Amino acid sequence: MSARFPRRTAAMCALLVAATGLTACNGLTPGGGARSAAPSGPVSTALPAGNATLTVVSSENAGTTKALAEAFHAKHPNITVDFQYTGPDDYDKSLNLKLSSDNAPDLALLNKLGTTVKGNLIRDLDPYTQAYGWDTEYPSSQLDQWRASDDGKQLGTGHLWAAPAGFSVVGVYYNKEIAAKLGIGVPKTRAEFEAALVKAKAAGELPVQLGNLQGHSSFVVQSIVDSVDGAAKTSDWVNGKQGSTVDTRGGADAATTLSDWAKKGYLPEGANGTDLPGSVAAFTKGSGLFLFDGSWDAQVIDKAAPGKVGFLPFPGPDAASKATGIGTSVAYAIPAKSKNPDLAAAFLDFMNTPEAAQIQFSTGFLPVAHADQVKAPVNSVMNEVTAAWGKVNTDNGLVNFFANTDATMNDTLTSQGQQLIGGKTTPDAYLAALQADWLKGHQ
Repeated sequence: MSARFPRRTAAMCALLVAATGLTACNGLTPGGGARSAAPSGPVSTALPAGNATLTVVSSENAGTTKALAEAFHAKHPNITVDFQYTGPDDYDKSLNLKLSSDNAPDLALLNKLGTTVKGNLIRDLDPYTQAYGWDTEYPSSQLDQWRASDDGKQLGTGHLWAAPAGFSVVGVYYNKEIAAKLGIGVPKTRAEFEAALVKAKAAGELPVQLGNLQGHSSFVVQSIVDSVDGAAKTSDWVNGKQGSTVDTRGGADAATTLSDWAKKGYLPEGANGTDLPGSVAAFTKGSGLFLFDGSWDAQVIDKAAPGKVGFLPFPGPDAASKATGIGTSVAYAIPAKSKNPDLAAAFLDFMNTPEAAQIQFSTGFLPVAHADQVKAPVNSVMNEVTAAWGKVNTDNGLVNFFANTDATMNDTLTSQGQQLIGGKTTPDAYLAALQADWLKGHQ
């Protein structure tokens, strides 16, 4: 896994694949020639009356899936969930072989689609979506991240191949003490956000904390693109839809803004040499009014600066703009060779319950649903993260990470972002480089 986000790589590999800007923890090993069509036919939502065992394989060790398994067993004592953990590197290398085995598990965590779909190694979940009503219970932006064409090349459309088990979202943390001292309210529009930057700079405060050693300026860029162009249009580009481009009104705005912020001194000196944990540490010590970062750092921030930090979705052009957020999920698929597909689907459906929501939340993820029912300590920034997550879901505004659009985009975002901040490239050239990478990756 990448060193870009070292704190929880083993615990949240599938999620941090996106959060850290990698398209996979490692390449997946082709699956032993398993080319038979994935099974289809009638499905059932009925649980077995007798004893049964559900086998789940995963590289997630934050405790989320294990806790969900224990809760599912407590609710259905006749069902034993055999949770099998493998470290991220070994898991990804061996996954397709496991899926193609005659002893395939019943559920498997996916870090990406692609060869698993093309090789017919996992089931199309559309029949279960209809049976359980997932298409009406989940925002489409959550499920679309796990849809793909039958060849696995076009994401965001086609059949559903995996169901989410817990999310992250990127937004903007803000220092409440600095804001109060300067008379800055929570910005509700882009203009108010920009005005806060001007006010902070004039008062001698750092407007935006940033660590860009591994390319996290992409969080700034994508937040602006998402808010200007909208979640649907931006998702088309991330998902590789033919004819899409990042050279849009939002793209031009974002690249120009990042360049301007660097020129105006809104970003810290040495940002290109600081990693994300370093910028988080500096932020919690009072350096920076704002920090673009994900929900995975909320607990770290809460511990270091209790009650001093808030969180908001990056504001749009006006107060009525729909909320957007960068994010993705841990997700599980049902292997084509699962012996208990109906039971596996019942477990996936359990992940969309109030009980599961609190488990997901308590173990570091944002819940798949029922965010309004989870609880965090009073004055915890997690309450504001959860509220922001609820707004993003209500507005169907979740967009997968730019870095996940192809295998080399993270490197391009990193190098080009560093050059743009360093004044060694232009906004137009920055966008051209991103689009060239995208075209190469989606041939």
